[in-house]
Amino acid sequence: MNINNSQFLSIEQLQDQYLKQQKVNSGNKTPQGMSFEEIFHKQQTQGTQTTEAVRFSKHAANRLSDRKIELTDEQLERLNDGTKKAGAKGIKDSLVLVDQLAFIVNTKSNTVITAMDQTEANENIYTNIDGAVII
Repeated sequence: MNINNSQFLSIEQLQDQYLKQQKVNSGNKTPQGMSFEEIFHKQQTQGTQTTEAVRFSKHAANRLSDRKIELTDEQLERLNDGTKKAGAKGIKDSLVLVDQLAFIVNTKSNTVITAMDQTEANENIYTNIDGAVII
């Protein structure tokens, strides 16, 4: 069997195509919100101000992007506040509810593990948490 490799793309070529599409789509934002890419770059350039801002794991970043969830500055501030409050109460893995958005946050590493819109959550069951903050 003779296969002509020029007909098939390498994994690297497919990744490049996918990432280029993601960059084009990542610029989308609502009038009241910022795209995830803007939030990420803002956090990177501002660094830590008076309190350490939450970081987003790769999984959480993908969830936000896939679900087209965009955080406003005010929502991001409330997420940081909820994470800080959960850590102060000794919660290690917290569910932080901000408006209709649900975030699972590891307070020790200050990292958002996953994110979802509450309307998408099946049966509103959240596992592997030891506390919740509604903010």
